[in-house]
Amino acid sequence: MIKLNKNAAILKNGLPCPAKTEDSQDRNKTMAYRILKDHSNSHDADKLTIKFDSLISHDITYVGVIQTAKASGLKSFPVPYVLTNCHNSLCAVGGTINEDDHVFGLSAAKKYGGIYVPANVAVIHQYAREMMTGSGRMILGSDSHTRYGAMGTMGIGEGGPEIVKQLLSNTYDIKAPEVVLVYLTGTPPKGVGPHDIALALCGAVYENGFVKNKVLEFCGPGIKNLPMDFRIGIDVMTTETTCLSSIWETDSAVEEYYAAHGRPEAYKALSPVDGAYYDSLIEIDLSSAEAMAALPFHPSKAYAIRELKENAGDILRQTEKDAEKLLSGDVRLSLCDKLKDGAIVVDQGIIAGCSGGMYDNIAEAAAILKGRDIGDGYFSLSVYPPSIPVNLELIRSGVQQSLMESGALFKSCFCGPCFGAGDVPANNALSIRHTTRNFANREGARPSDGQIAGVVLMDARSIAATAANRGVLTGADEIDYALPEKREYSFDRGVYEKRVYSGFGNPLPNKELRMGPNITEWPEIPPLAENLLLKLASVIHDSVTTTDELIPSGETSSYRSNPLKLASFTLSRRDPAYVDRAKETQMQEKSRREGKTAQELSEVFSKLSLSKAEIEKTALASTIYARRPGDGSAREQAASCQRVLGAGANICREFATKRYRSNCINWGMLPFTTAADENFDYETGDYVFIPDIRKAVESGTTEIKAQVLTVSGIKPLSLYLEALTEDDRQILLDGCLMNYYAAGRGK
Repeated sequence: MIKLNKNAAILKNGLPCPAKTEDSQDRNKTMAYRILKDHSNSHDADKLTIKFDSLISHDITYVGVIQTAKASGLKSFPVPYVLTNCHNSLCAVGGTINEDDHVFGLSAAKKYGGIYVPANVAVIHQYAREMMTGSGRMILGSDSHTRYGAMGTMGIGEGGPEIVKQLLSNTYDIKAPEVVLVYLTGTPPKGVGPHDIALALCGAVYENGFVKNKVLEFCGPGIKNLPMDFRIGIDVMTTETTCLSSIWETDSAVEEYYAAHGRPEAYKALSPVDGAYYDSLIEIDLSSAEAMAALPFHPSKAYAIRELKENAGDILRQTEKDAEKLLSGDVRLSLCDKLKDGAIVVDQGIIAGCSGGMYDNIAEAAAILKGRDIGDGYFSLSVYPPSIPVNLELIRSGVQQSLMESGALFKSCFCGPCFGAGDVPANNALSIRHTTRNFANREGARPSDGQIAGVVLMDARSIAATAANRGVLTGADEIDYALPEKREYSFDRGVYEKRVYSGFGNPLPNKELRMGPNITEWPEIPPLAENLLLKLASVIHDSVTTTDELIPSGETSSYRSNPLKLASFTLSRRDPAYVDRAKETQMQEKSRREGKTAQELSEVFSKLSLSKAEIEKTALASTIYARRPGDGSAREQAASCQRVLGAGANICREFATKRYRSNCINWGMLPFTTAADENFDYETGDYVFIPDIRKAVESGTTEIKAQVLTVSGIKPLSLYLEALTEDDRQILLDGCLMNYYAAGRGK
């Protein structure tokens, strides 16, 4: 179904062909480069300085964004900035915390001239699709699944500090990315949905890094065979490939989409110019696609459901072994006990959010379940539509009634099932979900407390087929059903006009921000010292460490507006002792600055043969080593929580995503990498001494000579600071982005 070709290609007469030579002018023939160029004010084609058309955040990130921007001199929002409330909209955990943040968000929209979408009205990405996208536009979101390529809009998900830069009229600075041609042919078979294509794509490119930090450009004759909801469902999942962004050819279906949503002017035809140059090529034959399932704990663990059922015992046992390596403590994921009489039996089905909750997905799920029911056993089915306009259409068309008659429950417009704050499964239960992720911890489990559940990602169609079989895993391509009747989609924007506060261009500076008791300012963060002594507070050799492991999602995010409170959850489900170790190091540095150096620290300085003058110029901070950290969410708290606990750096083999590395830089943590052959066989409690680090950052030195103090002596270590821009270096020198702006820079 999917073929990868690492060699360069050109698109000639609508067909991909091998590229004989690279011509920079041919790169400019791609849709991606033309859009990037239109949004960059740089005269250097290789270094882009981008200003976005609009910005968007949700209620896990926008309080921190606004607090940071306010501390940096924010007066008003220079471009449309949408604040949605779809992540902490239950208002059930932490007393008044969640609703306090929503009230803060509305007051900020009034004061600075923003757009505020109340809780349960729309999930972040559906509102952006319906109201903010436009062909040739660019949107920056503080959520990793900011992907609107199917509408001809380049969406990029980054941490909150990158939003802050845009709010202060600064730029998003990146090296010109490589562009990968994704060439689609054929038509998906009946029973195959967008998640099936997306999971197959993740499985093909994630582990090998084929598209990491690149732009995916979707072209080919297969596009015309995909309805808009199908294209959107594939596109939103490109985040899980670790690509930077995506863009699709636009056609009459996109034009009709904008017209139906009352914004016909947002459409324009987009396609590559003949001869467009691509760095590599992915070919997808939609006709050979099958119903897919991604097993715990990553969307790339993709199998055809047919293959999974044929080899269930072997595959489930291997998944259990993989999980055992990943999970800490004595907790074990049991999957083989889901095998009953040769069939895999699951406990729960969820169709939700920005990937699963689309109208077409839900309508076809209803068609599959029509005349059937889910039974009165352990299996349950919940459906979360992505916006009130979509839900209204589901009601008017009878789709919601049909599903409810089958035993499904309809919930609010909420992202909770995607990150562990809604429909959390029972212990050791197996949930099948049309959502974006199935990481360990993400469905709400707490492995450190002995609680674990597994999530298998599947398309809404196969979830409905499984529901029709009372929880027996079934692919929708295995069963016969009547497709839903084609219906002209009717978008009712009335609820937005009545409930959404639209204040862009009309800031009210005299309005006060409404601050709940849990909304606190950022603690003071010091600038980079002349020398740095890092104490390893956690050493993780897992192949990947996700942002959900760095700072757990779910109920912990209720404290996202209180930096110190939220920081107490850092690594809590992966290395529960980390916080105490980091705090101890932080207190040792505080005491040392007050003239009370701990005995252990005095011995470390002595072993390193540091003079009194050198010690005075040295700062003590904690650090973590993780082989490949930062896969997953764009939430900057994965970095900021370490920083407020006194962390000064991350050390890794490589960063899993650009956005996490950017978060580390923006929070003043040095993004060190090691050599590819460095085993890093050091332990928690060892010290890494880095002399003259400030001079190295100032001068742009890329290889940093360090010393590691272990119980067996001192060993040399080479660390690397590569691809830092001038602004990156200054942010690190100042200690964080807030300090950078407070010093009057970058404006």
